[in-house]
Amino acid sequence: MKKTLKVTDILALGFMTFAFFLGAGNIIFPPQAGQQAGENLIPAMLGFLSTGVSLPLIAIIAVALAGGWKGLTRDLPSKVATLLAVLIFIVIGPAFAAPRAGLVAYEMGVKPFIADAGQLSLTIFSIVFFAIALFLSRSRGNLVDLVGKFLTPILFLALVALAVAVVVNPQDAIEAAKGDYVDMPFLKGFVEGYNTLDAVAALLFGMVIVDAVRSKGITDEVATRKYLISAGLIAAAGLAFVYISLFYLGATSGVIAASAANGGDILAIYVAALFGPAGQIILSLIVLLACLTTVVGLLTACSEYFSSLTNWSYEKWVTLLAVICCVVANVGLNQLITISLPALFALYPIAMALVMLTFIRRWLPNPVLSYRVVMIVALSFSLIDAAKVAGFDVSAFRIIPLFDYGMAWLLPTTIALVITCVIGGKVAQQTRQTA
Repeated sequence: MKKTLKVTDILALGFMTFAFFLGAGNIIFPPQAGQQAGENLIPAMLGFLSTGVSLPLIAIIAVALAGGWKGLTRDLPSKVATLLAVLIFIVIGPAFAAPRAGLVAYEMGVKPFIADAGQLSLTIFSIVFFAIALFLSRSRGNLVDLVGKFLTPILFLALVALAVAVVVNPQDAIEAAKGDYVDMPFLKGFVEGYNTLDAVAALLFGMVIVDAVRSKGITDEVATRKYLISAGLIAAAGLAFVYISLFYLGATSGVIAASAANGGDILAIYVAALFGPAGQIILSLIVLLACLTTVVGLLTACSEYFSSLTNWSYEKWVTLLAVICCVVANVGLNQLITISLPALFALYPIAMALVMLTFIRRWLPNPVLSYRVVMIVALSFSLIDAAKVAGFDVSAFRIIPLFDYGMAWLLPTTIALVITCVIGGKVAQQTRQTA
């Protein structure tokens, strides 16, 4: 008799996946976008949801269909696939995303309560924060129970309370749109959702979810795939709920938070107006839990992969990575952001190309040819976007469609895919005729 998961376990798995995705950046950005979108809130929000929610979901489904990273990269040289995975794990883990989450948790969740906040308070917080993340990450077998059944419901309830308060008591009327949201709100929202870069994280988190399912005694591949997709759908629904409520929050903050410098300021001002002195506590709870669960997901995913490549155990890797994250959050984050962001923009299109190829692989006449050519083209043009983020003058490439939106890779990669399909089809036809 095949073992199955209970409904509560499936929901907990989905909540865990949702919490992994929902970092501080996902909470801070939508209010600012909503404030700028103003009266064009709906098309801007739909554009954002079409990429900020759908791309991570599609990536999760791709991992499920492929059966993990090895399945995603089966048509690439093994050394290339390994190098690509290592680079993605390093950049989105200890080199950038995880330390940044810890620093944001301190800046928004703890620092406002400290009178003379300085390096010492940051150091103490970092040690405590990453020690808790380490403890949760080491409990692999109980990850669904600890995160999905305990931490995430608290986070989600806080977000629901905020969403209800915003709808019941909006602080301002919705004003006119600003900037690019005036003439092309959907496209602007679409691009901003793309720039969350959550689809790369989805490739990592997919592996963690598979391991969490198997820790519950599920060994059947079909069942594992079904539960992974279910978790992705629940996470997508949760993300959509959060984004919609925070977009509306931003759209109704035009007067009360007119001087806000960023989405974090908008959120802090709005929450204080809604809940008074208790507002900072509520906001701190949301940010701390969002950052903590994201760091747990990143540490777990990175440690799982690195332990599969080396003789080091998972426990050793997760301890080492937690220590590195703690150190980077204190002394090297700004410098590493300068290095890591271009690397992330270079790797993101490759991840997207992998996802796209996974869905159409069965119809490719020559998968090996298509995978290798498409990946090379995606990398070549993604380097243009990476150079732009790094501050280099690449204006000569402005003629490429979507260059201004950081997606110069998209059209050339699509063209490369079409060409390889045509060539692969002709080669296959000639082979059949010869035979």
